[in-house]
This record gives sequence, C-alpha cells and structure tokens, in this order.
Amino acid sequence: MLNGLRSLLALLACALLFASATHAQAPRENSIRAELFADGPAVAGEEWTLALHFTPVAEEWHGYWRNPGDAGYGMELDWQLPEGWEAGEPLYPVPERLVISGLMNHIYEGPYTVLVPVRVPAGARTGDLPAIAVEADYLACTDIICVPQQARLTLDPSNIARDPRFDRWRAAIAPLLDTEGRFAIWNELLRVAIPVPAALDLRAPHVFIGEPDLVDYTARQAFFRDGDRLIAEIPLDRGQVPDSLSGILSFGSGEGVRFTARPGGVPPAGTPLAQPADALPSVWLALLGALLGGLLLNIMPCVFPILSLKALSLAKAGGDKKAARRDAVFYTLGVVLACLALGAVLLALRAAGEQIGWAFQLQEPAVVVALLVLAAAITANFAGAFELPGLVMRGGKGGSSSFATGLLAAFVATPCTGPFMAAAMGAALLLPVAQALALFAALGVGLALPFLLLGFVPALRRALPRPGPWMVTFRCWMALPMALTALALVWLLWRMAGTGFALMALGLAAGTVLLLAVLFARRAGRFRVAGVLVALATIAGFAASLPGQQASPVQASDSIHAPRTFSEAALAEARASGQPVFVWFTADWCVTCKVNERAAIERDSVRAAFEDAGVITLVGDWTRRDEEIAGFLTDQGAAGVPLYLWYPPQGEAQALPQVLTPDLLAELARQAR
Repeated sequence: MLNGLRSLLALLACALLFASATHAQAPRENSIRAELFADGPAVAGEEWTLALHFTPVAEEWHGYWRNPGDAGYGMELDWQLPEGWEAGEPLYPVPERLVISGLMNHIYEGPYTVLVPVRVPAGARTGDLPAIAVEADYLACTDIICVPQQARLTLDPSNIARDPRFDRWRAAIAPLLDTEGRFAIWNELLRVAIPVPAALDLRAPHVFIGEPDLVDYTARQAFFRDGDRLIAEIPLDRGQVPDSLSGILSFGSGEGVRFTARPGGVPPAGTPLAQPADALPSVWLALLGALLGGLLLNIMPCVFPILSLKALSLAKAGGDKKAARRDAVFYTLGVVLACLALGAVLLALRAAGEQIGWAFQLQEPAVVVALLVLAAAITANFAGAFELPGLVMRGGKGGSSSFATGLLAAFVATPCTGPFMAAAMGAALLLPVAQALALFAALGVGLALPFLLLGFVPALRRALPRPGPWMVTFRCWMALPMALTALALVWLLWRMAGTGFALMALGLAAGTVLLLAVLFARRAGRFRVAGVLVALATIAGFAASLPGQQASPVQASDSIHAPRTFSEAALAEARASGQPVFVWFTADWCVTCKVNERAAIERDSVRAAFEDAGVITLVGDWTRRDEEIAGFLTDQGAAGVPLYLWYPPQGEAQALPQVLTPDLLAELARQAR
C-alpha cells in the first residue's frame, strides 16, 4: 500500500503541473519532442505500423514506460483514424530503472521510439484519405522537476515514404514470447513463471510489470531456474489478483522480451539465479560476516565448554605435533560438514516453497527437545555422572573422536546466534547454491578456527596450561554453562508450548541422563539391568506424554514501549502517520536479541526519548514459525534475527547494527523530533 500512496501523491503533483501547463497563456516548447512516422503506405487488410519518435532537447530529460513506476504517468494517445481503422496497444522498448528519493521510475534516457500497430480493414480506400492525427499526452522529467507534454501530430497517408530508421526502431522493441507464462500470488509475493530457454544467459534480470500498483517496485526481485522456465518472485504492493498479467523481462543492457501470463500453477522455486558481477563485493563481505559470526559462536555458553575441554585435551596429550594437526583437521571437517548439512536442508526447504530462515529448526518444539536432551547429557558428562570414552577429554584413534566432537560442537551451537550472522545468512538465501553453501562453510570455518589454530600453531599449544588435577575441577566448572544452556532450552519450550510440555521434556532429558549414567557407570553390578529398564520406562513415559501437553505459545512479556505486533499492514499504517517508527525482530531462542533488549531497548532513557519524539514501536516475534516475518526478513536481506529497522518521518528504512546501545536509539529519536 505504501507504493500505492506514493504513486497517488506523485500523480496529484503531476496533475497540478498538467493543469498549470494547460492554462498557460503562451505555448511552451516540449522538453521531449515527438514526431510521427509510418512504415510505408497503408495497405488494405494488413497491419500498418506507425512510430512515435521522442527526442529530449537535453540529456537530463527522460520519458516513461507505459507503467511509470512509483512516480509519473504513462503516455495517453487519442487517435483520429478513418472509420473502421483501429490502433492497437503501443509497443515499447525495454525501459531502465531510476530511483529518485526512494521512488522507482521506469524511464527512457535519450531518444526512444514507440511503435503503434494499426489494423487497416479489408477493402479500405488508402489512396484518398484525410490526415492521420494523434494527440499525445506524456511526461518529461529531470531528477528535479517534471513537465507535462502535449503534442498534436499529423501524417498524410497518401504521401508517405518509409523512414529508413524503422528497422532499427523495430529491433529495439522487446519481442513477444509465443508461449504464455503462469502467475500466482502466494505469501505476499507475485510469482511469475516465464518461458525462456535454460541456455539463455541472464546476468542482471529484472521484471517490469505492466499492471500498475500491483507490486512493490523498489523491492528486491528474486529469480530461480526451473528448466526452460524462469521463476520471478516480486513482493506485492496491494496484492489484488489480476485476470491477466503482462510485462517485460529485461536481460540488462537494453535487451529483453515481452511476456503475457495468466493465473495458474507456478512450480516451487528451483535453482537461484547467479547474481550480476557488481554484486560480487557483497558476496565477499557476506563470507567475511559468516566467518566472524562463526568465530564469535565460540564464546557462547553452549559452545565454549566443548571447545575449551577439547583444547585442554591437546595439552593433556602432550606435544605430538602430528596428532595435534590431525585432531584439528578432523574437528574442522566435523564442524564444516554439520554447517553444510544444515545449510543444504535450509536451501532445499526454501526451494520447495517454505518461508523459513536461519535457525528455522529452533522454531520446532521437537528439535528444541532434542537439544535439551543433548545439553542435559553433556552437562551430566562434564559433572562426572558418567564417562563417554574418547568424546571430549580423550583423543580417539584416527581423528574419529575429533570429527565427532566437531559435529557435536556445530549441533549444540544452533541455539546460539551472534552478530554478523543474520546478514550473512540472509545473503545465502539470495545467492546461487554454490555461493550460498560457501557461506555456510565459512560459518563452520569460523566456528572451528580457534581449535584449528591450536593444532597448527605450536606457540599457542605451548601457552596452554600444563596438565594436572586442576583439569578435573575445570571440567566440572564447565558443566555450569552447559546447565544454563539446558535451563534456557526449558524456558524456551515453556514459551513455545506451555508449562506441561516443558516439564515433560525435562523429564525426558532426566530419563536420558539416567540411562547414560547406568550404561556407562564404572560400577553398576547387578543393578545395571534394573537401572536400564527404569530409565527406558521413564523415557518412554515422558516421550509419549509430550504431544498431548503442547499448548499455545506463551504471550510475550510486556515491553515498556507497549509495541504493536508487527505486520506489513501495521507497518504501513505506522509509516503513514508521519511519525518515526522503530521495528525490532526477536525470538526467545536468540541470545543476541535478548541481550540487546535488556541492555538497550528496554531502558527508561530510551522510552523517554521515544515518547518525546512520538516514536511508534512494532515488534516481530519469530520464536515460532511466521511466514509473514520470514518473507519480510528475506526482503530486507536478512535470514534471521535480530533485525532492527528505524524509519524516520521522511525517508527509507535504516538498518541498525546488530549490537545496540541505548545512546544510539535515544539519538535517533532526538534527531526525529
């Protein structure tokens, strides 16, 4: 709706300009001159092609396509033709995009030509006809002003010579595909399947939709290959389903094709289309962000204990350089493989049409239960309740122990999200598969980097403390952050599915710990079988009770800002008020989100600054799956939370850092007053 409002304002402004120009006392020379030509004499029973050739008087002026975008208006033609003659729809070259003050314009720079087919009836007399005339109303604009243009053009059909430029003008018109496409509207997206050969090289595609006010012109368009079909996903503006669709698929560099489409089935998105060459720098930045995000995961409470104990296992093993390097390589392989597997599942689900993002698995209570059971087992292992040989403290032969520990570290890292990761993973959802998987691999390399350095840099290994009895105590202390992680998962389950579900999951975790303690106890004796049976009965009982205990999610706690619940309609309404808007996207499983809320957002100083400036606040809770939030995050180039957006009273959204400070928010509010 926002683009529709902007279009209405632009049209009103243009109407005022048009009215003032109409009542002017003296005619003004057009800033874009128009001329009328014909492709030779008219022939009865055949199609006759006329050409409207436009030439700007200076290079700063530009004209518009039939759908001008957010601003301007399309050309209107009023033909005076002999009786029975009929002018068809104008045919345009491939337009260009121009963004001015956040408004997208579909324009032509320099001279351009619009062809108009005219149907000449059979038996028509073409030798003695009155002049063909047309009144053209169109718009000429610079980056600063727009001026309505009027031209009355005439053509004598009895005295016409074919203009030699016609072949060039006809070649510039986007040709029409001979096969219709299909389109569907799904989850606030216009999805269009355009039949173009798979061999066609599309380096910088863009779809210009002919129907006005249907799509968000400034939003990012996503493209996917499905054999000989190109699938375009374009965020909607109003979302009303048209009876038919038409437009131009631009290949870039002024080339493209016209297409028509009717409602029908559009297959799930296939292989993401390669990005243009000018997007490569952002790929390198995304790789760096993924690497840094993975590196910061090592200090999270769910990863640090495993990393630190694995590092101490190097010190305990002595100075065997070959073994240290082997362990580092196998640990890295385990971490990277786990991250690649998670990324591949994410991309496959996205290609199948699922609106999900990074950490999607944490939006499912069953996955959180599995993580809780794992965290509880690791906590008990660190506390000495049982010993799993060779997993963390002891080195397994051939690197298998290190590989398993790497898989474990990556898996338990999933509840933890840190800075840099959301933007990097958001880029992964928009890149081709190979580049997207490279981002997930970079995340794994970042997570494995500290242990990799310990394995290959002897000076770092020598800096490790010497082995001694203190290591047992240290291991017990490492049970504390893992226990806190387990408690956090219990709290998350309570938030997601209610008290009963959280208690049943906690009982399941306790039964699993009991089973492991009995199986791997040094001295169990004749009580081992009985203990195993009790543990299995406990696990089965709580597991069977889980589905019936799931309840509605617990409502988010009250914020001091009393924010509205996010929706795109609520955001559009807030922005239309003319007040500044602050939107934050959070989830109960997002550590960074909760730290930011406690340290920066939920502060009295920020609330006071927001109240003084009249800031409207909205919050999007992504703890459970929400397709509207997932789609909005993707449009913003983010695959997950946190995401913080600031909308000044006038202007576009400003993405804020993933680590907030109260001073930053208060200063934004003061600037908006």
